[in-house]
Amino acid sequence: MTERVYLFKGFVRFWHWSQASLIIFLMVSGFEIHGTYKLFGFEQAVGYHTIAAWALVGLWIFAIFWHVTTGEWRQYIPTTDKVLAIMHYYSSGIFKDEPHPFRPTSVLKHNPLQRITYLLILTLLSPLLWITGWLYLFYADWAAWGLSGLQLEWIATAHTVGAFLMLAFLISHLYLATTGHKLTSQIKAMITGWEEIESSKH
Repeated sequence: MTERVYLFKGFVRFWHWSQASLIIFLMVSGFEIHGTYKLFGFEQAVGYHTIAAWALVGLWIFAIFWHVTTGEWRQYIPTTDKVLAIMHYYSSGIFKDEPHPFRPTSVLKHNPLQRITYLLILTLLSPLLWITGWLYLFYADWAAWGLSGLQLEWIATAHTVGAFLMLAFLISHLYLATTGHKLTSQIKAMITGWEEIESSKH
């Protein structure tokens, strides 16, 4: 048996899809700037990349305000409870049709592994991309800021490493989004807010 649980409020869904769209566009334009392929042309890619980055900054500022004022920031408090069980499920149990060791609720939407992953992205990966991107954008001001000792190559490498790490997260995130009760259960949940999960009485 299954039951429907309301997990994602309207703003969370808007924030998720807007953020995903901007990040994907940033990767498309960013890898062109890096010289991986040609799509928009270098100058246009740089312009689009900058606009998308500022749009994402604005979205994040609004999202942080929303999370703080609503208390939703608590969804990202890390815990090690059941982490090993969840790692076992994703690496082995899921292929043996074992039950998921975590049941999401409106109060606890993310399993412990998700919490740790999202926290690392928010506190390490995102700042890496933002700081290096900011330095990239204002390269001409480094001397005035007393940063003449920095090398553009260092910043470029760090920014590129961050981009590949974000791409790796995106790929794994898309894969794990297909591991719900049905192939599309979790994707539909992020569209409608309701997720169909195995009943606790099952």
